[in-house]
Amino acid sequence: MKLSDFDFDLPEDLIATRPASPRSSARLLVAEGDALTDASVGDLPDRLRPGDRLVLNDTRVIPARLSGRRHRQSAQGPVSAGIEATLLDPRADGTWAALIKPLKKVKPGEEIVFSNQLSAVLERVEDGQAMLRFNLTGDDFDAALEQAGAMPLPPYIAAKRPADERDKTDYQTIWARHSGAVAAPTASLHFDDALMAALVARGVEITHVTLHVGAGTFLPVKVEDVTTHKMHAEWGRVSAEAVAEIRATKAAGGRVIPVGTTALRLIESAARGGEIAAWEGDTDIFIYPGFTFRVTDALMTNFHLPKSTLLMLVSALVGQDRVRKIYAHAVAQKYRFFSYGDASLLIP
Repeated sequence: MKLSDFDFDLPEDLIATRPASPRSSARLLVAEGDALTDASVGDLPDRLRPGDRLVLNDTRVIPARLSGRRHRQSAQGPVSAGIEATLLDPRADGTWAALIKPLKKVKPGEEIVFSNQLSAVLERVEDGQAMLRFNLTGDDFDAALEQAGAMPLPPYIAAKRPADERDKTDYQTIWARHSGAVAAPTASLHFDDALMAALVARGVEITHVTLHVGAGTFLPVKVEDVTTHKMHAEWGRVSAEAVAEIRATKAAGGRVIPVGTTALRLIESAARGGEIAAWEGDTDIFIYPGFTFRVTDALMTNFHLPKSTLLMLVSALVGQDRVRKIYAHAVAQKYRFFSYGDASLLIP
């Protein structure tokens, strides 16, 4: 299985830099069996059955991009340098792992000031990542970060424009609850209150799980033999309540449909023993063709990067030949791609 098997030509102008408004007006490509149907996300209730269950990731994206300055006394007097930091994840010792540019400009023990309220000291560097200890913790840290930070837009959007205040709303799901992600579960960005009400009226059930999406989701695959790729790890939790709901849907003959690859990876991680069970911890599950799905019956997801692990995941669900046809149709019909783009509903 070669990396080149998951490549395709994508015109640059199909990469979305802003979401559709309203959210549910985004387009939805429904791939059911061999049929392809052009629809909109607002049509989703009509494409689902009473008794189907959507599994939603309720992680909350933190404004993880920070701009600050470090100050130092030198032989020539006080000097200052601008520092860009992207928070990755909190560590057990109370520090935050972060990517810093330029890392070589900061020495262990130095302070970086991000705002009047928020600063951090570089404690150490591990594997190219900075370990920062902030001056605030808990709710005080969250409040200061909300003021000082910007949303960590994906690299392919950030290369086209900086994050702004709109992104603090646009890049967050309406049910975001547990802070910790540095990337959004983007298929869920299409849902608004009106769509949720229509789904409930249709008899579609809802289950929440939590997977804190990490920056590793954007890491490219660099090996030609994809089976040797090492996935990044992300923390997640599937509660006993969520397990009971999913099992009840299965028993009643309903379909379990994760919204987004993050929700799918999490519930399949929780079912590695053969049946889904309550689970909490770090998962580095890598899903590519040949994978045995134990919980997932269908998937709602956005359109993904060529050669990405996410494209490999959808290929595992519906087949590589089928994915090629789906993506060729999406490109021909000018669907919008990636995090702020349109969606697909994939029903094997």
